[in-house]
Amino acid sequence: MDAPNAARIVLAVGAFFTAMATLFLRRRVAFSAGHAYWLPNKTDEENRVLFGQWASKWGHGHNYIVEAVVAGKLDEMTGMVVNIVDVDKVLKAHVVAPLADKHLTYEVPHFADTPPTLENIARYVSDRFTANFHDPAAKLVRVTVWETPSLWTTLELDTEKPLVLLTRSLDFAAAHRLDAPGLSHEENLAIFGKCNNPRGHGHNYGVEVTVSGDPDPVTGMIVNLAELDAVMEREIMARFDHKHLNDDTPDFADVNPTSENLTVAIWRHLEPNIPAPAKLYRVVVKETERNFFEYYGN
Repeated sequence: MDAPNAARIVLAVGAFFTAMATLFLRRRVAFSAGHAYWLPNKTDEENRVLFGQWASKWGHGHNYIVEAVVAGKLDEMTGMVVNIVDVDKVLKAHVVAPLADKHLTYEVPHFADTPPTLENIARYVSDRFTANFHDPAAKLVRVTVWETPSLWTTLELDTEKPLVLLTRSLDFAAAHRLDAPGLSHEENLAIFGKCNNPRGHGHNYGVEVTVSGDPDPVTGMIVNLAELDAVMEREIMARFDHKHLNDDTPDFADVNPTSENLTVAIWRHLEPNIPAPAKLYRVVVKETERNFFEYYGN
């Protein structure tokens, strides 16, 4: 085969895979806003029952971060899925502009009778973006809204039915020694090296707990956050925080306390205790800034 023909084949194959490739573009914007967990058609007591410690007629504020994920085929001419300028324009004009520096409850008409929860804000972003983004080659597949670094919601749109997820994170300090009971000392040392140190070592573990469900039509929430926090405090913090996993926790009396096993143990403690009708969707354990472990219960 001569060189020109070979080059044409390489280019054709490359163009084929480029045309077939689906990529996901993630774009973030930020804004500050206030909101109140308070329904004007409810009494003071009813509002406190619904929203607990966050019930307030005047509310509080956050520095929100919004991430929109757009998916599409890679255009071989431009080398892009979509022009990021177009995505940015929609986010700034139809998400940031109407919400930034506003009290969502009292100044944004959409939230006059819709509680401005994370779940409802994510739906607002999705609806506004979809209505104003007109590139036929790409579509919105996910929206994530952070209220704080430890609380965010994700709306998955590229599913048969939109999937609403709420994630709460925490961290705890614990020590462990990687030592499998079924292996000899020599085998454990060979596999785990310095992590088999007889006195163990420690980590600041990060844990992300994600639940799924349909937002309550009255509160706009998947789950009562105070109840979820109480479950996480009891089932994670009280069990593992400032403990030596091998010596202080029944979970690892005869089980090697790897982060994989810790992730599964946390799932097993949480899963039957998540306040209904929400369901546990995912547990993530961060052992270090480089090591993450995810479990979905199967």
